[in-house]
Amino acid sequence: MPSVQDPAAALQHALLSRLKLRQLSLLQAIDRHRSLVRVAAEMQLSQPAITKALHEVEDIFGSRLFDRTSRGLVPTAAGEAALHCARRWLAELEATTRVLTSLEAGRGGRLRLGLTQQVPHQLMAAALTHLLDRSPRISVMVREGTTDELVASLLAREIDCAIGRSYDGEASGLVQQAIYEQEPCLVVGAKNVARLSRGPLDWARLAQLDWILPPPNTPMRRTYNAVFVGAGVQPPMPILESTSLRSIEMVLRQEPNAITMFARDVMVEMERSSQWAALPYRLNWNLPPVSFFTLKEVESHPTVQSLRSVVVETALRMKHAAAV
Repeated sequence: MPSVQDPAAALQHALLSRLKLRQLSLLQAIDRHRSLVRVAAEMQLSQPAITKALHEVEDIFGSRLFDRTSRGLVPTAAGEAALHCARRWLAELEATTRVLTSLEAGRGGRLRLGLTQQVPHQLMAAALTHLLDRSPRISVMVREGTTDELVASLLAREIDCAIGRSYDGEASGLVQQAIYEQEPCLVVGAKNVARLSRGPLDWARLAQLDWILPPPNTPMRRTYNAVFVGAGVQPPMPILESTSLRSIEMVLRQEPNAITMFARDVMVEMERSSQWAALPYRLNWNLPPVSFFTLKEVESHPTVQSLRSVVVETALRMKHAAAV
């Protein structure tokens, strides 16, 4: 009587025994160009050779990975799964090469840190000082982005940890720890404070101003929209959607009715060197807490553990100082 083989085990065996890194690189190139002609040109091979290589990869995965359409080669559901695998494996390989290169150069390793724009200066300074003052010194890569972007980078293994806002989406393997609460404030150009702060806090009036808001479908944009909805006001259509401090500062300086929301402590830091200021209203809610993010598979790494400890301790000191 023939034995019944588990299909998943058979596929895993095929991937482990037959799949090569260059084949994963080929899948990424096809996804990037959506054309075998352009992939062949990039890889300096003939189109028949690329076609044969794709067929070999599809045979290993046991599925068709791309459909031919009027828009070129489009990944199938199986293709998307294979591409997700390719991105993660190649990202891990790139990270490993960077770490090894760093060690060969006499460094103590390498850490990739993500930061949002509104991380308080004290937290950012504590994190970077801790990393850069280690002995032996390590190489540090810093990437800025929204919380959603940083979480995506974590899941893609493009960064090791991040400091951002709390994340409310589904993300398998993500570890987040809330470490610091921030009070929000309304921010306008410094020369416009007196005019725009007349009268009591009125969200209906404020909604008529020229708003600068984070991009759609980000945690902060969802938070701000909820504030307007909770006040019975339709969320405004922004004149600028950005997290870039330089862009925000320029618009606040140039547009007389421009307004945005910021963490009050970050605004105070920026106010000293910028032409913006807070309106004299106190908002009775807090921003999503500043949080430390990493993945389960790396949270026990000594460098990640020590960085998290420093960031948490700094946040506790900041909280104590604010309460005094």
